[in-house]
Amino acid sequence: MSFTALIPARLASTRLPRKPLADIAGVPMVVRVARQAHRSGAKQVVVAADDEAIVDACRQHGVQALLTRADHASGSDRLAEACVLLGLDGDDLVVNVQGDEPLIEPALIARTAAKLNEHEDCVMSTAAHAIDNEADFHNPNIVKVVLDAAGRALYFSRAAIPCWRDAPVAGQAPNRPTALRHIGLYAYRAAFLRRFPSLTPTALEGCEALEQLRVLWHGERIAVHVSADAPGIGVDTASDLERVRRLFV
Repeated sequence: MSFTALIPARLASTRLPRKPLADIAGVPMVVRVARQAHRSGAKQVVVAADDEAIVDACRQHGVQALLTRADHASGSDRLAEACVLLGLDGDDLVVNVQGDEPLIEPALIARTAAKLNEHEDCVMSTAAHAIDNEADFHNPNIVKVVLDAAGRALYFSRAAIPCWRDAPVAGQAPNRPTALRHIGLYAYRAAFLRRFPSLTPTALEGCEALEQLRVLWHGERIAVHVSADAPGIGVDTASDLERVRRLFV
């Protein structure tokens, strides 16, 4: 199996300005992500940037980078342009590795790509892991996913799904299906990724603020790799960045 890892990187960030270039032990964060992606066995790792400053920083550290348009609405749109620039099409596998995940496990990247390779009926794959506490299950900032018998996504939601209508009373043994937390790592067939920006956005996508619902609404399928482990710390805020920096001291 062969796949390309693409890392979308946008310089503007409301919560953490110039986030891709944030220093982590002398190395820009986006370069840290690229190094993890290289360890996954990807045939190539490319940063798709919206600013020359990111491209220059990557090249200084030996990371391949492309300059893409600055007006893309989402990371998926940016990667669609990168596919065109790189000549990726058809069944070429592309993994979208978020540029703010410097601790992403290389094995998780590889397994998400492998999951799509195993499901010819799917245009995408993603990852999830079991939720082990009620607070996370009811937290709207944590996205949940439910699967069908073949391990494909039925629905993603910020709500607590599946809803346990007949929850047992105290003293009864629980029998709830395993609740899964979605991990924001995606693999695509390149032809679909190039087509994705032309798909009409949906009311469900807007309601939940979840782009992957557009894929399901248009009748496409998403395979889901269920990981035994939760992913490493992602960087959304300055406090997240400090937590990650302490791990590199």
